[in-house]
Amino acid sequence: MLEKVDFLERLEEEQRRKAEELKEQIEKLKKERKAAILAHNYQFRAIQDLADFVGDSLELARKATELDVELIVFCGVRFMAETAAILNPDKEVVVPHPLSLCSLAGMLPRDYLLEVKKRHPKAATVIYVNSLAEAKAEADYVCTSANAAEVVAKVEAEEVIFGPDANLAWYVQRRNPDKRIIPVPPKGFCYVHLLVRPEDVREALKAHPGAEVLVHPECEPEVQKIAHYVGSTSKMLKYALSSPSRAFIVGTEVGHAYRMWREMPERDFYFLRPDMICGMMKSNTVEGLYLSLRDLRYKVKVPEKIAERARKAIERMLEL
Repeated sequence: MLEKVDFLERLEEEQRRKAEELKEQIEKLKKERKAAILAHNYQFRAIQDLADFVGDSLELARKATELDVELIVFCGVRFMAETAAILNPDKEVVVPHPLSLCSLAGMLPRDYLLEVKKRHPKAATVIYVNSLAEAKAEADYVCTSANAAEVVAKVEAEEVIFGPDANLAWYVQRRNPDKRIIPVPPKGFCYVHLLVRPEDVREALKAHPGAEVLVHPECEPEVQKIAHYVGSTSKMLKYALSSPSRAFIVGTEVGHAYRMWREMPERDFYFLRPDMICGMMKSNTVEGLYLSLRDLRYKVKVPEKIAERARKAIERMLEL
């Protein structure tokens, strides 16, 4: 069972009806354009159902390099589409909405990162994939929430500049006590995951006794400490697949509960908070997806000088 929330269900139903109306045309355009649709776990259910591949940032970055297509329609936020464009300079990348930005990514502009690097000349720089291309271009490594702790563990430097999410930096520090993690900015955050408070976890457990709480490492430390499991969306999925539990309380953007339920329909999934909705992720609609395929809008281009440098940092991550 997937928990239902009335206002969210209305939005999902609207997208479902639109998908029924446009599915045939979308499939036809995909063939004509030699296109693939990649969708993040936080997308509307109808978009996840239309996609060729659904995953988290790391899974989508890997998949983008494996596809034998000419066009990638990226249903996520813009930094993810930029990553796909950087890794696939020979492919066109489009997004369904021109303003599918990420407020977290905007918290680490290039100039600020360069100032921090000057103050810590011996530090390695590991930048979260949820960042601007210009910040990735100044990184030694890029990471995702799925591999952040592992990437930092393999960095030889004792000091690591890490940004832009401070809660993920805390998660990485906890798993790498031998290193000094320097969060940039000191209080960078994802507004969706910042909604969660420890009392939300306790109330959810009262409402669903016996369920396991799975939260994202962008949640605050006090929330991470009392959850049963902390991990990226892909790691939450793997954990649930291997767990003997039959019920889970999911502490990330509500769209991910659908992917988990779709892969494990015999289990129960509840939202930790039903208002954990990313407006930017949900700016992508089925109609926008169709128009991206039909009109090749909105194209994602990264200046080559930035793309070349960012590509090296991303490729180092994929090698690890």
